Amino acid sequence: MKFSCPKCKSKLEIQKTFNKKMHVSCEKCGIEDLLEYSKNIDEVFLEFLSRFDEGLVTKKGVSENLKDEGIIRDEKEIKEMIEKNNPDKTTESILFSKRDYISQYKVLKNPEPKMGSSVEELGLDESISNHLKEIGIENFYKFQQEAIEEVLFGENIVIEAPTASGKTEAFLIPVIQKIKKESTGGVFALFVYPTKALSRDQYPKILKLAEKIGISVQVFDGDTEQIERREILENPPQVLITNFDVLHYHLWHQTKFSSLLSSVRILVVDEAHVYSGIFGSNVHYIVKRLKRICSNKIQFIAASATLEDAKNFCEQLFGEKMNIIKGSGKKGQTDFVMLFPSLRTQRALMVDLTKKMTEKNHKTMIFNNSHLNSELLAIQAKKQKINIKVHRAGLMANYRKSVEQEFKDDKLQAISCTPTLELGIDVGNVDCVISSTIPINRLTQRIGRAARKGQRGYAFLALGNDPISQYYKNHPDDYFEDVEKTYIDPKNPFVEEFQVLAMACDKPISKHELKEHDEVIKEHLKQGNLVMNNNRIIANFDKITTLLNDYSIRGIGKSIDIFLNEKKVGDRILPIALEELHKDAIYFLAGTRYRVKDFGYPQKNFAKLERISRDYPYYTKALTEEWPTIETVFERRKAFGIEVAFCKLHIEKKVYGYVNIELGQEVTQGQKVLLDTPLEYDFITKGIVFHAPRPINQIKKSEDEDYTEASGYHATEHVVIEGSNMITGGVSQDLGGISLGTSGLIFIYDGAIGGNGASKALFDRFESALERSMFIVKECPCKNEAGCPRCTFSYRCGNNNEFLHKHSALEILQRINKGEETKLIEPTEGDRPLV
Repeated sequence: MKFSCPKCKSKLEIQKTFNKKMHVSCEKCGIEDLLEYSKNIDEVFLEFLSRFDEGLVTKKGVSENLKDEGIIRDEKEIKEMIEKNNPDKTTESILFSKRDYISQYKVLKNPEPKMGSSVEELGLDESISNHLKEIGIENFYKFQQEAIEEVLFGENIVIEAPTASGKTEAFLIPVIQKIKKESTGGVFALFVYPTKALSRDQYPKILKLAEKIGISVQVFDGDTEQIERREILENPPQVLITNFDVLHYHLWHQTKFSSLLSSVRILVVDEAHVYSGIFGSNVHYIVKRLKRICSNKIQFIAASATLEDAKNFCEQLFGEKMNIIKGSGKKGQTDFVMLFPSLRTQRALMVDLTKKMTEKNHKTMIFNNSHLNSELLAIQAKKQKINIKVHRAGLMANYRKSVEQEFKDDKLQAISCTPTLELGIDVGNVDCVISSTIPINRLTQRIGRAARKGQRGYAFLALGNDPISQYYKNHPDDYFEDVEKTYIDPKNPFVEEFQVLAMACDKPISKHELKEHDEVIKEHLKQGNLVMNNNRIIANFDKITTLLNDYSIRGIGKSIDIFLNEKKVGDRILPIALEELHKDAIYFLAGTRYRVKDFGYPQKNFAKLERISRDYPYYTKALTEEWPTIETVFERRKAFGIEVAFCKLHIEKKVYGYVNIELGQEVTQGQKVLLDTPLEYDFITKGIVFHAPRPINQIKKSEDEDYTEASGYHATEHVVIEGSNMITGGVSQDLGGISLGTSGLIFIYDGAIGGNGASKALFDRFESALERSMFIVKECPCKNEAGCPRCTFSYRCGNNNEFLHKHSALEILQRINKGEETKLIEPTEGDRPLV
């Protein structure tokens, strides 16, 4: 609905703000007002007209108050940020729009990459040198030269360089040189990518150089046709492109393909940062298994644009010593703006930025951090007539490919994507990148998508309506210090248990082999999963085949298959599937919402979807209860004065209902609906537990002491998880939390079955998380007793964000930061969890 400005007749903007007000403004003449919230937008407009007639609406009527409260930035401060950077009119209009708080503005300019030697000076095979000259490469960058020399010398290396900086050439050229000089037949080099899409995207680039030199290259993955498979098995290529899922499957099945792997001399792993968490823990073992069956010592080459501690991470991943080589890339300058949506929601800000960019014909990628947010953004952007499509994991491969091609061919203005497109898939020219909050090194990789052809680029970090975003609004410099921490946990008991079984399937285990897994092997022998045969340990295939077939290296737990009109359209792993696919849940798929009409769990692992009206006003969020039991304490320490323990935990989880949340509203509470039959699931994981001090001052003021205390602990649990985000490298999305009534016990655990290392990262940096949590609550301007989405509320809360007490949480966190001492006590069944 359009409303006209009473002063200049231009279009009025009417937006609901984060603190439930209505902001009415005219962008052309600048008049604005802040009114009380009303669902009826006509009433808001009529009140605005009445106040205008009374002379209460002026050009600076709201702005001065908003500046004083820190809701928008003073123009003088913005001009100081700009200095001599000379932003264009589009960027300027965003900086001075008075609709968001401008936390940071800077122009990003990459330094010119250091040049290395000429092609002739490296002593490459003549056919390689000649081809490089033909395609216009006369000189290498310095980091490319270093990588080529190290690989030719036989060293294991990690190449850390920005997107589109020439990493592929840095490892491809020396590998081809080694094949030319040393190959005696069979597969010499494995190039492993995290997804089939990326493998297929990189294949033409690798093939173009290799075939000119007479080197054979093939892709072998789940999409390889049967005829191509036969050709690969009969005439193995010298370079084989694949993924770790394929290696895992064929190794333990001892297929003909697995026999090709014994000749491998080099393993190249691109986008190494992807192998964090459960996936990386499994990859660690698959690499170990590959070493067992190879007749040669393998040389390792890794490449990544975004790793904080690339050397140590890759040494843990591969179990080998690695050398680090760092490089830079060449691209156009990029205007970077960090914005905090003070007067609207994060999604409204991201849609508005997309509209401004696409109206100027700037091709735009919008990165969201979840499936749900990518779908919701696309739905709202389409309502603004933006030519946009969704690209995320879980959509069919041919659909994602068509989206990539349409964008590359300029038939699509914008893509709403998840981190799937952080990887190096070629989507053509990009002018602008808009991103939700992520660690700076991953943001840098996303921004690297823009301005690759030397044009002026645009990059926007849209902070959210959440605690960590409010912290960065006030402390923008800290954002640039908070680098992502990649982590794996090879001692995850479930990963180790399955991967040791897989090792025995790959190749019998000799009696004195794999001593580091002795306990696991003994347990498998006891259970009959493994058996002794002629002094060797072999797999009992009859007993374990189903077990291994059900196992996913990208996550532990059984999958729920999702069907629409009797056709499988996706799957989700337990336990998250219980929260997203319960009966009557609203599920998003490729920009369309569906209702779950049938959920087969626990008898069968399926969910059936049905279509709903486009006008249906809600989506859903699950209500859950959880109960923790400490099974083993691995480590204890003091953080300030409180005792914190890192533990093995048994979590009993129950989904007992859901809330309906209005579409288009970034709210954290909704209308409750209870399930007829609750869904239950229990699992083992790792996590931390600590005993928070009592909020004595708040308890004294309160009429309901138990409520004040328990709600304070619940709010503290939320804020500590959000406060840990970025300090531990953006892992809060991998964490769950439980506060146990008035006991003061707070649990924060890995959401992945068996644990993925996220809570250990928090345990190691717990003081920083506690300090930041205090500032999040202290600096939030909201006056609500319970707090708000920018301090105590959590979008992941399974309790509809009820029973929260901001003032108690602040007192608890202040007591912790001042060094008040507490000791851990065991939880009892009488403690009611507030999750």
